[in-house]
Amino acid sequence: MNENIEGSTKEQSSIGRAGGSLVTQTADALRHAILSGEYKQGDKLPSEAGLTEMYKVSRTVVREAVAALRADKLVEARHGAGIFVLALPAQQAQPFQDVDHDRISSIIELLELRAAVETEAAELAAIRRSPAQEEAIMRCLSVVQDCIEKGQPTAEADFKLHLAIADATNNPRFREFLEVMGQNVIPRAALRASQSEKSAAAYLNQLQNEHETIVNAISDGDSSAAREAMRQHLKGSQQRYRAMLRHVDR
Repeated sequence: MNENIEGSTKEQSSIGRAGGSLVTQTADALRHAILSGEYKQGDKLPSEAGLTEMYKVSRTVVREAVAALRADKLVEARHGAGIFVLALPAQQAQPFQDVDHDRISSIIELLELRAAVETEAAELAAIRRSPAQEEAIMRCLSVVQDCIEKGQPTAEADFKLHLAIADATNNPRFREFLEVMGQNVIPRAALRASQSEKSAAAYLNQLQNEHETIVNAISDGDSSAAREAMRQHLKGSQQRYRAMLRHVDR
């Protein structure tokens, strides 16, 4: 009798030590099976005994794993019937990924948001940059210039320049913000479509001059000038798109 009690106690102790890990592993395996479509909406999961055999774990582990899925709204228990798979929650659209570049007003909205964030980033970069970060900014500026001179697309290089400035704030949230927005922050397609080759080249050179003003202010440690240069850069882009919008509305 004592041996049985002692054996039971040891088994419970073992489950207690490993249970958290086993519960997590079992719940993750079931969750993957549901999300991958192995079990679809309305399907009944195997019985408790079946899951115990399938995953080679105790009934206690199975119950806790199923409870975790119930908390995630992936399954529900139906009295006397078993555990059934629910409809998968609708995935929320990621912000800034549905920008309509055919709508100039949508582009202006992004530019206004960028102005609120990136003017601060430029100011902080002028104050906090390290020598290595300053060098990275200069290198990105040169890459943009190379693209212009070679007639290559500049959007990716331009985006990397803005990321380098964000990095120089030494606040990772600025980079995260730009990365969430993605290259939507460099919306040039509409302007290119409305420009001749000559005016497009002049536009890119103007942008690069604005970039140089920003970078020079950051390099000089002039936070006010860096902030104002970034503001003028993004405000200028807004004005160009607003002019297009006025033209379209006529």
